[in-house]
Amino acid sequence: LAEPVHGLARQMLDSPLMTVDTRLISEFPELPPDLLTAFGATEAQLARLAAATHLVVVQAEYRPGWPPAHEWAARAVAAAVAETVKSDVVDVFGLQFLDPATALRSLPDEEGRIRLVDWVLVPYSSDADGLWFTTKGLRRFGLLELQAQGVPDHLTRAWGAVMTGAARRLLREWTEGLAGEEVPAFVQLPVLATVTGHDIAVAYGNPEQHGATAPVLLRLELDPATDPDADSFLSLRPPPGHPGPPGRYFAAACATLFAGIQPDVRYARPGDAMSKAIATARAGLGDIRARFLAGKLPAETQLVIKYGLPGDDGPEFVWAGVTSWDTPERIVGASASDAATDPTVRIGAPVVVEAADVVDWALLDGTGVIEGGWTQAVLDAGERPTAD
Repeated sequence: LAEPVHGLARQMLDSPLMTVDTRLISEFPELPPDLLTAFGATEAQLARLAAATHLVVVQAEYRPGWPPAHEWAARAVAAAVAETVKSDVVDVFGLQFLDPATALRSLPDEEGRIRLVDWVLVPYSSDADGLWFTTKGLRRFGLLELQAQGVPDHLTRAWGAVMTGAARRLLREWTEGLAGEEVPAFVQLPVLATVTGHDIAVAYGNPEQHGATAPVLLRLELDPATDPDADSFLSLRPPPGHPGPPGRYFAAACATLFAGIQPDVRYARPGDAMSKAIATARAGLGDIRARFLAGKLPAETQLVIKYGLPGDDGPEFVWAGVTSWDTPERIVGASASDAATDPTVRIGAPVVVEAADVVDWALLDGTGVIEGGWTQAVLDAGERPTAD
């Protein structure tokens, strides 16, 4: 183990701050297999848990803030034990299985840097108003968890990344407030939080991949629990004065933070770079549809398409997230932007697109475009729209 984790683990093992006990598994409440599965547990891992007779329980305590020495040291010791006995680490806080190698990779490097996604999960569920997102892991650092309600269904992956970026920004404010030799009695958190593409990229461990987008503002509002056994949350809401439902603002925030889903108007000259980009995208439609239907797209990605809407001054090209693609000729999705030429095409609104109208497609993850997006690449390179 690299420092600082090696030293922290040794010190805590030699102190009352950490305990390591072997106990009968019957002494503990049953870990819910459905939640473990939802957070990534495999059938083999669940089978090993079901067959186990004993658990090695690693517990550590430390003051909230930075560094989270107790979390790092406990995971390091648990990973070492699991590696020795060829077993698994179960993070009971996050209800997450980790093989020893994954647990060790999640620990900080020599400069104390971590990927926040290894420590903060973003589960979600659906209700009549859309998706309800929460974080699970900020309490490790002494913070309330975040939540957002009324998120459009097609923003599952994009909004999860925004939540992670917001968690990173809030954690930075919190830990900076706790800096110093004496822990303050109070730390004031901002009512309006600014989230950038850089926050998201850093949370995913890729700070060099995404940092040039405009920031978005999110309002933080305390939602205290009315049930003493329930959790209180910090809710993410649109900033004051934003008209319309929260879902529209959330969709606009995603469109701002992730490259490749803004609308653009384009007429391509035969043989130019834009024509080649469109031809490349169209040639790949059959393959990307097959991968979409087979569930073979990379994990935590979203498929979006760009298509043309007729207008008086030429077609307007907008993006939509794909929700179903049962027949090759017709794609069902949700608009990722407001159209200037068609008042019915609004962020989050359902759309049906003829495949013949598609000029580009892209796969998005938390850092932006990871595949496709050929027309956007041409625009980013400086070839601006021109009219025939």
